[in-house]
Amino acid sequence: MNAGKTDTLKSVRGPIIVSRHGKPALDRTAGPRLNWEEYRDWWSRYEIGSLADGQMAPDNLKEAVADADVVLSSIAPRAIETARLASGREPETDPLFVEAPLPPPRFKKKKYLPKTWNVLARTAWLYGHSLDGESNRAARARAGQAALRLHEAAAEGKVYLAAHGWFNRMLRPAMTKIGWVCVRDGGDKYWSYRIYEYRGKS
Repeated sequence: MNAGKTDTLKSVRGPIIVSRHGKPALDRTAGPRLNWEEYRDWWSRYEIGSLADGQMAPDNLKEAVADADVVLSSIAPRAIETARLASGREPETDPLFVEAPLPPPRFKKKKYLPKTWNVLARTAWLYGHSLDGESNRAARARAGQAALRLHEAAAEGKVYLAAHGWFNRMLRPAMTKIGWVCVRDGGDKYWSYRIYEYRGKS
């Protein structure tokens, strides 16, 4: 192989495939209704929980990541298990890719299902509420770091990341900023995925 062709191959990055995890075992639509403190405990359990039993990765995702050179996930069990099921490999985990937090607003004497608290907590978080956790601003900065981590990994070839719904959304503008274009947007449902291709900075 001549030197010019070798240099060209080295300059190619990616693509990068970013998926959301599969369906978790802990059901956000199930009761009982919780107060804000109980929901905070529920979220803590959700973060360390596994996928629901009996799941299989969709064929289109498995095909998309079958030849991945690098397999990554967040440190959450549901993301690690998703990466294993989709790629058949053990992922390299990184806390950069964890989900953006869901700190509930302190509504006294109010009880809601977890799915309702999810909406309330995300809305409050976007407007600056963080309790004692990561702020929206800090999470956006982390998304920028995560995008750079993916960019660096893509120098090795195709990358697959199993991560989380909201954080994957936050990655999109961060990826665009450093020259990646989303060429397939599968949305935010469980097992959905996006494909990014590197076009370089404009």
